[in-house]
Amino acid sequence: MSTHTFRELETAAYCPRKLYYRRRDGASEIPDEIESIRQIARDYERLLTDDAALLAAPIEVGPDEYRDRLRGLRDRLADWDALVAPAATDAYLDGKDARGIAHKIVAGQDGPVPSLVFAGRPPEEGVWEPQTVRLVAAAKALSWERERDIGHAYAEYPAYGVIQRIEVNARRAGVYRRAVRTADSIDGPPGRVRNDAKCTPCEFSDDCGVKTRSLRSMLR
Repeated sequence: MSTHTFRELETAAYCPRKLYYRRRDGASEIPDEIESIRQIARDYERLLTDDAALLAAPIEVGPDEYRDRLRGLRDRLADWDALVAPAATDAYLDGKDARGIAHKIVAGQDGPVPSLVFAGRPPEEGVWEPQTVRLVAAAKALSWERERDIGHAYAEYPAYGVIQRIEVNARRAGVYRRAVRTADSIDGPPGRVRNDAKCTPCEFSDDCGVKTRSLRSMLR
């Protein structure tokens, strides 16, 4: 079995200290509201035609704008049909370095690729860097299992009607390898991150302890 989960590597890229606390306390349950958002990713075609389903869905933009976004994706994405009718859902992947769940395995025009569904808000362009790590982890695990190159993955933000195709390029692979090294190195609580914006929503913020500083920073 691989050493790390996709989620652990995503967390390592976001905040190594958070990963330490998650390992200490064990895996938490996925909230019902996240599951309900993930369900939207399986209902895109229905939401395009069923007014009642659209009004009941936990979307974060207006219904008309949401449908406009889905129509735009349908016109733009070559793998749209494969995304709305995936070859597999909630597929467990066990790769060389990481293991985890791909919410969809998409039988795309270039072969099978993973798609991961994120409950939060997407950035203006692309995906958040920690999510990039999770996407690359899924692509590499699928590549390991299928014994073929996987050149891209999909990131879905169903509450916002956004889907991004992410190429597994050298830069993103480098970010992924850095997250693997970070996860490998954690054997005690790392120093706190400098970005306090990451601390506010963190479930461990009350227990995170005194901010630590490296020897190098104290000598500056």
